[in-house]
Amino acid sequence: MSIRNSAPTILLTGFEPFENDPINPAWEIARALDGEVIAGATVHGVELPCVFGDSIEALDQAIARYRPVLVVALGFAGNRSDITPERVAINLDDARIADNAGNQPVDTQVVQGGPSAYFSTLPIKAMTRAMLDTGVAASVSNTAGTFVCNHIFYAVMHSLAHSAAAPGARGGFIHVPPLPDMKDKNPSNAGMDLASQVKGIRAALHAAMTVEQDLRVTAGQIS
Repeated sequence: MSIRNSAPTILLTGFEPFENDPINPAWEIARALDGEVIAGATVHGVELPCVFGDSIEALDQAIARYRPVLVVALGFAGNRSDITPERVAINLDDARIADNAGNQPVDTQVVQGGPSAYFSTLPIKAMTRAMLDTGVAASVSNTAGTFVCNHIFYAVMHSLAHSAAAPGARGGFIHVPPLPDMKDKNPSNAGMDLASQVKGIRAALHAAMTVEQDLRVTAGQIS
């Protein structure tokens, strides 16, 4: 059943815990913001399985149900210390390790015959600026990897490009850093507390809802 409210909705997804971690900050953020109204839109937090294929099925079900104007998928990156909106998703699964169901695709397409890549339709530079303005560390990222995070990022963009349930919706992906007490984080990475991550994503969602034309500022990288 779809949600057909007059008020707009935001779909905010986060992955279930992965490997030996008891929690996943991506889902904890989505859960914390579930039910909030941001820029006139109600946030619906949805947990996705950290599994190739199954995560896309769950995503498409959520899009059909909530008919969002904005879809933002969150994923955890243990090697990052700030919140990083992603610029581009590529049509490639190349898993260095297995997902939660034991799948480990190598050099396969996310969507057979789909475009080689999709760019985020979120105002990622404005979102980054909004997070920095609230005191939360953030930067634009130009690679979402080749694991389940890129998999779902590509799926978000492909689904929105072809879905009748969310015509004109914007979408994209944001990587979040580990929490300070996560066991498998890089020892040199202090992580970021959950309250700060929630504050940052809240600011990012507000910018995504209110900024039509992204900032024209550099966010490029040499390597």
